[in-house]
Amino acid sequence: MNRARLTNLLSRFRWLASRATRAHAWVLRRTRGRVATRNVIAPRQRVLALTTMGRKSGEPRSAPMGYLWDGDNVVVVASNAGLDRPPAWWLNLQENPDAEIDLEGQRRRVRGRLATESERERLWPKVLDQFGGFEDYRRFSNRDIPLVVLEPRDR
Repeated sequence: MNRARLTNLLSRFRWLASRATRAHAWVLRRTRGRVATRNVIAPRQRVLALTTMGRKSGEPRSAPMGYLWDGDNVVVVASNAGLDRPPAWWLNLQENPDAEIDLEGQRRRVRGRLATESERERLWPKVLDQFGGFEDYRRFSNRDIPLVVLEPRDR
């Protein structure tokens, strides 16, 4: 599928996707990541809810996303389905890196940062092993697709 067609298709269903995404995040937050924990498109990928502080609203904003463990850190991909604009949660983290994640029955306080180049080289193949579609997103997008490391922060 070419990029223009994909963008048109995504924009047509943006309202539906937005509502489904909000509902998914709500379920993950309410259950602390015990329910709705698999990515429907990529069943090997587990899903968490990331809650950031809205950079404009100042209100908490939650988004579901796939993740992988890297020691004590959690790694997520700021792909926004390959669209040319970054996901709002990544913009929020850049403004205020302190956030919370709900996964595996726990709520954890984290601090987000861009993966270093060496981390990216090591982690990108693991990301693709969970969901190869990220490579397609990278090809479609006119921007770099960031890998974001969520490090635990003290209470």
